[in-house]
Amino acid sequence: MPRLNDINMENKKIPNGSFGYSAVRLENLGAAEYTLVTIVQDASGSVAEYKKEMEACLSEIVKACRNSPRSDNLMIRFLQFGSDIEEIHGFKLLENCNPDDYLDIIKINGMTALFDASENAILSTSNYGKDLNDNDFSVNGIIFIITDGMDNQSTGTVNTVKKALKNTINEENLESLVTILIGVGTKDYTDVTDALKLFKEEAGLTQFIEIKEANTNTLSKLAEFVSKSISSQSQALGTGGASKQVNLVF
Repeated sequence: MPRLNDINMENKKIPNGSFGYSAVRLENLGAAEYTLVTIVQDASGSVAEYKKEMEACLSEIVKACRNSPRSDNLMIRFLQFGSDIEEIHGFKLLENCNPDDYLDIIKINGMTALFDASENAILSTSNYGKDLNDNDFSVNGIIFIITDGMDNQSTGTVNTVKKALKNTINEENLESLVTILIGVGTKDYTDVTDALKLFKEEAGLTQFIEIKEANTNTLSKLAEFVSKSISSQSQALGTGGASKQVNLVF
């Protein structure tokens, strides 16, 4: 269940699906356009060794976004997955996101339901995008899927994710959608890197980046990459297309 939602949010269901999510009530929105940001965070057992560094990264992402000239046009949803998927908070106005709330947010939980979490993120973004679009808001989206392992728990498959993404594009509820898969701590696990690259290609995700070592320095660079990618996608809203790809620089 969501733990960081507020009274301005409501629970929503995805038609013909098993996933639910939460989001700001439309009547509480003050801008005419929004970029929907979803951060999908691996919380499986192997993340425990760099949990604090990853949480600091998440906090820095929120801080950086709050300093963006487009901060009034951003909503963030935070989803974590291990053996199960948990929405920590739904699509929430950035101004209501407290960076300190992310400093002890990852709850380590078993295995890696990567495909199910990815599908959840895509379908929820598409569904809320439809609500916004139907009510004359301009909307696009960006999804970050952060993991240090390959899927070993999902009920769905790569093809399930591919179908969700294809349907989202075909339904045109969003002006554009960028999906970024991020492999973390993969230095000694070439099989994980290969599996994630294959997932990116077969599902049709936009971009794959790899951070071989998970430490304070590399995850600080990840926070910078994510915040720049969010800013770029938000600035692209109204152009009819997606943002230009941002590169991770160490």
